[in-house]
Amino acid sequence: MTPATGFDEKALDEHVVDAVDVHAFEVPTDGPDGREQDGTLEWESTTLVLVRVHAGGRSGLGYTYGDVSVASFVSSVLAPVIEGGPVSSPPASWERMGKRMRNAGRPGAGAMALSAVDVALWDLKARLLGLPLVHLLPAHHDRVPVYGSGGFTNYSPHRLADQLTGWVEQGIPRVKLKTSRAPQDDARRLTAVRRAIGDGPELFTDANGALGRKEALYWAHRFHDEWDVRWFEEPVGSADLEGLRMLRDRGPARLEITAGEYAFTAQDFVNLVDGPAVDCLQADVTRCGGITGVLEVAGLSAAHHLDLSAHCAPAVSAHAFCAVRRLRHLEYFHDHVRVERLLFDGAPAPDQGALCPDPDRPGLGLEVRWADAEPYRVHGTRPS
Repeated sequence: MTPATGFDEKALDEHVVDAVDVHAFEVPTDGPDGREQDGTLEWESTTLVLVRVHAGGRSGLGYTYGDVSVASFVSSVLAPVIEGGPVSSPPASWERMGKRMRNAGRPGAGAMALSAVDVALWDLKARLLGLPLVHLLPAHHDRVPVYGSGGFTNYSPHRLADQLTGWVEQGIPRVKLKTSRAPQDDARRLTAVRRAIGDGPELFTDANGALGRKEALYWAHRFHDEWDVRWFEEPVGSADLEGLRMLRDRGPARLEITAGEYAFTAQDFVNLVDGPAVDCLQADVTRCGGITGVLEVAGLSAAHHLDLSAHCAPAVSAHAFCAVRRLRHLEYFHDHVRVERLLFDGAPAPDQGALCPDPDRPGLGLEVRWADAEPYRVHGTRPS
């Protein structure tokens, strides 16, 4: 029997999904001139697509970060699959949705839509049982270490240093900046950061696939030798498996090559661990198929003796990645932290360099702040 606030397992089996509603909110960045940049992209806003699934008088929520078109994908392709279906087994619903979306497109927007619905189904089940989501999962951990992430390429050296120093002062022992949009500027930026944070914290870089193979190898050695960088994320495009393997084999031994945030299907992850092409694998719970997808990737990473790092979406990842045996850490990404704090009550904050799921709040522990969210709405209508 579960706590008094929830159902027992038999009662749970009797409930089906009553309804699904979908929303999207577009939040402007707080970057210089209203923009943020990395090695290959510039953006002015971040869009969160929110899915709510209802059953038994309770509502579960899930979300992803992507184009507003993801909301339409959920409504037209996935919602009809789960409406009227059981709430007891999110993986079974995940399988049915995967079959239905075959011709609509699984990678990209389709995978993001699937991820948001899957998270909502897991959240709903946990709420119906009166459990925090982490207690419903096969958890290996009760907390997830984080690294501070932002350091956009259009930040001034002063703002860049202040942001990364702020994370270190919060007790986060590892921080990351974006690089490689204008490689000639990176020496100045890295010197400012290393001087500001000191020698103790680990320093990570992320090129977002901006470099060619030889250029990336050159910078890999400079990053390591001059600024003691230990993590070089997507030095080349994540689809360039041969290039990633070359950098992993020929780069500095203490500089890890990483990728995986744009892996949408199981085969994408198989490709990255084959060889392997990376030293540490990444996965995004809002892109790789939700919590069900993360559980599959966790098994793959363990079988290939690779650690797994969580990409962004900290409020969901704090629960999901407790179930990863070979857990490394979670990207505590500036944009997603801002959006989740704006739109939700219950978003976790780092404690001694880690996020800890709240054991006293059911499900993800999140509640939508509808009044605060409404000015940013670009899809759906506010619940009555």
